[in-house]
Amino acid sequence: MAFGWIDEQAALRRRAGLVRTLRPRAADAPLLDLASNDYLGLARHPEVAEGAARAARTWGGGATGSRLVTGTTELHTELEGELADFCGFEAALVLSSGYAANLATVTALAPHGSLIVSDAGNHASLIDGCRLARGRTQVVAHADPDSARKALSGHDGAAVAVSDTVFSVDGDAAPLDALAGVCREHGAGLVLDDAHGLGVLGDGGRGAADAAGLAGAGDVVVTLTLSKSLGSQGGAVLGPARVVEHLVNTARTFIFDTGLAPAAAGAALSALRLLRREPGRAARAGAVARDLHHRLTAAGLEAVRPDAAVVSVRAPSPEQAVRWAADCRAAGLSVGCFRPPSVPDGISRLRLTARADLSGAEIERAVQVIGETRP
Repeated sequence: MAFGWIDEQAALRRRAGLVRTLRPRAADAPLLDLASNDYLGLARHPEVAEGAARAARTWGGGATGSRLVTGTTELHTELEGELADFCGFEAALVLSSGYAANLATVTALAPHGSLIVSDAGNHASLIDGCRLARGRTQVVAHADPDSARKALSGHDGAAVAVSDTVFSVDGDAAPLDALAGVCREHGAGLVLDDAHGLGVLGDGGRGAADAAGLAGAGDVVVTLTLSKSLGSQGGAVLGPARVVEHLVNTARTFIFDTGLAPAAAGAALSALRLLRREPGRAARAGAVARDLHHRLTAAGLEAVRPDAAVVSVRAPSPEQAVRWAADCRAAGLSVGCFRPPSVPDGISRLRLTARADLSGAEIERAVQVIGETRP
């Protein structure tokens, strides 16, 4: 029977408590949101929404083709220029998603014969980039520069280390200074996924590379998403102009994909300009995360100290994590629920995302609901 094996896989997921379901939300959903990645509270900001609408009125609903054919508008170029300038890099390239940006970067910068040193805690998009690249991948211990050094010391040739700047499961930050030093000892490039750092870390939210003094370095490439702090959709690669030019000519998820929709580009550009005017939003997101962590631990919950805007709360099992998240939802609070295989260490969690626009009363309410519904 065609696809008969799917039923076997579905049964295994049910027994393990790992079934995932889609939950469409209404535009006016009353839930207190600690599940989205809208760190700066910009997704519904009037300026951001108007930026999207204005772009759609001007350019239409879609980019109409790949970036190398008809999909590059003046708006895309404007967004790339302002992203590069804001984050301190020579050039930028906008793609249809952060996932596509990571696939493009890793595959294009790891040719046959090269070595990719990949952190064990990296996001799935980096992992998939490693799988698709022609270079050999060596997975090293999480946030451990010495492991990266050992891997690089055993290789003679082109190499690149890839790492999240802020890991999406626990919200812990990578040791970027030490990792960059290791790469420079061995002449390796460094690719950093700053999806969870942009808008939260660095001067006025310029990102983790800015905070570590690595912005604009000739051996550093940063990928990011426009769908978190900038409240829109899409991805980008930042780095030396020659690296960006190389991606334009070789990266398959750029060459063969339709360009980012104008509305998303317009929304991201408006959000970026708003962040420039209101840099305090970045500091506020971090402060909310620390406040959440303090209150959760004071309530006796096992929460991981956040380095950016992600706060992780450990759950006893996948099944109990699902029930906990459902009970929170029933009480008016939306939280993320991370279970295997999404978590590399096999520990299920509630994942909370701090937002710059959360009030003290909303933070207190969230902690109260999580405490009252704990397994």
